[in-house]
Amino acid sequence: MDRTLTFAPALLAPVLMLSLAWPGAQAQALDDPTRPPAALWAPASAAPVVAARPQLQSVLISTQPGGRRLAVIDGQTVRVGSKVGDAVVTEIHDTAVLLRRGKSLETFKLYPSSKTDNKTDRKQE
Repeated sequence: MDRTLTFAPALLAPVLMLSLAWPGAQAQALDDPTRPPAALWAPASAAPVVAARPQLQSVLISTQPGGRRLAVIDGQTVRVGSKVGDAVVTEIHDTAVLLRRGKSLETFKLYPSSKTDNKTDRKQE
């Protein structure tokens, strides 16, 4: 019995050294979560900048009769008649905002349907 206990450490040492030398057992490099995105380090001429579509983030409607209706689009608080880029806010509903760009109307939904419309609803007058 004593003999098996004395050989166990002698047998475990080579197995332990082999497991540490195995490539899968070595530590993997981790990305630094505080490092700025790689896009900031890329040259400016690498990719053209595409204007992002405005995003409806929140709708605030007062419970008082005739109360305020506000919407937050891209961090900007807007009311009916306010401008968002080159568009004008025409209506604010519970879950959607209508913007007019020239003669076309665009509906920005707070909860867009994943199956039916992934794009804005556009109506021509």
